[in-house]
Amino acid sequence: MDRKTIITGCAGLLLLGTTATGIIGWESEHQKVKELEEQVAALRQQEMRSAIDRSVSAQMEEIANEQREISDEKREEALQQTRIANEMRLRSEVERQNAITAERNAVASEKKALEASEVAEAQRQIAEHQRIQAEFSKRTADTLSYINLGRSLGSISTIQYQAGNTEISDLLSYASYLYTQRYGGDIYYPAVLESLMRSSQSVNVWSEHTGAVTNLEYLPGDDNKIVSVSNYGEILLSERQGNQLKTTTLFNNPEFDFRDVIVVKSTGNIYAVSRIGQLVVINKETMTPKVIMLENIVHPLRVHDINENTLLIIGETSIGLVDLKRSIVTSVKQLPFKFTMGSRKNNLPLLFDDQGKMHQVSGLTDITTEDVPVEGKVTAYCESKNTGMEAYGMIDGTIWLKDKNGKLQKLVGHQSRISKMKMNGRRLYSSSYDGSVNLWICDNEKIEPMKLWQTNNWIMNFQLDSTKETFWMCDAKGNLTAVNISINKMVDAMKKKLKRNLTTEEWNYFIGQNVLYEKFI
Repeated sequence: MDRKTIITGCAGLLLLGTTATGIIGWESEHQKVKELEEQVAALRQQEMRSAIDRSVSAQMEEIANEQREISDEKREEALQQTRIANEMRLRSEVERQNAITAERNAVASEKKALEASEVAEAQRQIAEHQRIQAEFSKRTADTLSYINLGRSLGSISTIQYQAGNTEISDLLSYASYLYTQRYGGDIYYPAVLESLMRSSQSVNVWSEHTGAVTNLEYLPGDDNKIVSVSNYGEILLSERQGNQLKTTTLFNNPEFDFRDVIVVKSTGNIYAVSRIGQLVVINKETMTPKVIMLENIVHPLRVHDINENTLLIIGETSIGLVDLKRSIVTSVKQLPFKFTMGSRKNNLPLLFDDQGKMHQVSGLTDITTEDVPVEGKVTAYCESKNTGMEAYGMIDGTIWLKDKNGKLQKLVGHQSRISKMKMNGRRLYSSSYDGSVNLWICDNEKIEPMKLWQTNNWIMNFQLDSTKETFWMCDAKGNLTAVNISINKMVDAMKKKLKRNLTTEEWNYFIGQNVLYEKFI
């Protein structure tokens, strides 16, 4: 039963009550009824709103259900995505771990690769070193082989020259020089240098004196003119003209025994001292000799120029001054020792005696004496102002080299008395009675001689020219010898002499089939 029916029943009952109680209360009841109707209307409106609200609530519930379904779907999707994300994260973690492992493996592999590379590089370097050593050994063997070939060709050249085959001798001499120079050999090796000098005609010997030539000097400003003296009383002026020597006799008296000669640069005058007590003066302009007697000077052996007008004469037991203007001995000083050899030091006369002393003479009354720093008899002395070195040549052929700090070094290369020495920087030239002239390069701990010339005669003296490329020497047989020691000049002169190349047959016979043939001109 619905509300309307209920209300209608109630209204009927109220009407019946009202009727029962009377008309008096009708109005009031009527008013109540009206109020009730209003209430009913309000209730109806309320019911309609409630119905609408229920409808809306139902619709909202449906919407909520739909939203819940959608939310459930979304939640399921989110859960699915979460599961997928977790799977991906797990897979990513696995991949990351795999990547880390792979990286570690790669680092380990790289390390192994580097180690292997280092081992390979070390092996390569060892192999390269062995290859270089093998090549060096081969080059060394080749070098030694070619150097020996050069020396052998030098000896063969000499044999061919002695047999009269000068043309083939010159060709072999050039080949000797070529292989020695090309492979860093010693050009001054005797067999090589001798053949080179001979083929280039670098040595010229002239027999001009009757007696032993004791000394020779260049004329100032002219490397081709020399004056020489002998123990047979000869004073000769010689001028070289190519391979010829034009000689003029300035003085000749066999009673004289000349031991020393000087040419004063300022005047050009020549002064020769004789052991029997004379000084011969030859004027440059007139070339006429003048004899000055050296009174009270016993056995004069050396002469030194003090100035243009004064000479110092050194005898065995005394020294004296000669006034050239007055041509007399002005003063004499007796020596407390026996003079054995003289030279110069710091441009002052240096005297050696028979008691192991040396004396530097600044004047007759100013003589400084000190011990000779080496044992034995000194027969030659020289110094180098540039390096501070000094050299002492001994009677037994030994040379003692003293540096600026006083350190001594023994040089062995001569077999007999040292007769003369010259120093040019660190180059030391020495001659000996053994007939040889040696060159020493004094810049190593071990100094070996290079033989510049060898003869069978005693070499008494020598002089280098101004270029240091030629030296003149004199010997006990009266010979004057000019020796060119410039390798470049020798080679140039020798190449000019070559007229042809070796034939193939000559090459194979003298040099060998294993050496590549080449032309010399």
